[in-house]
Amino acid sequence: MSDPHKVPPGCVIPYLTIPSRGGQAAVEFYRAAFGAEEVFRNLAEDGERLMHSRLLINGGLLFLSDEFPEYGHATDIVPAGVTMHLQVDDADEWWNRAIIAGCVPVTPLADQFWGDRYGRMSDPFGHIWSIGAPVRK
Repeated sequence: MSDPHKVPPGCVIPYLTIPSRGGQAAVEFYRAAFGAEEVFRNLAEDGERLMHSRLLINGGLLFLSDEFPEYGHATDIVPAGVTMHLQVDDADEWWNRAIIAGCVPVTPLADQFWGDRYGRMSDPFGHIWSIGAPVRK
């Protein structure tokens, strides 16, 4: 991505809602767990809640904000069936860093029949992440 501050047209960008005013903590967590770089931040008028953050993770964009129930943007609707996937160069390195940062394994990292080393984990904010990389030969 040439300019991480500009959102490219035609792309799909996940947008996470973080509960309990945890948006700023989530940015720091994703920095530690996934090497995220925050390229934009906008606080709400109260100066506390995170209205919008734009993160660059592994070459892709991720948006997140605190919940704003007064605008219908709340976390009481569980995003069942949603997994954030990171396709990486070294699954073990990315997996270990995320676990050390505080992710909890859901599906252990292992070599899979389709040719990837793959596993799933939950972050402290309730979002599921998967990590995959081609199996090393």
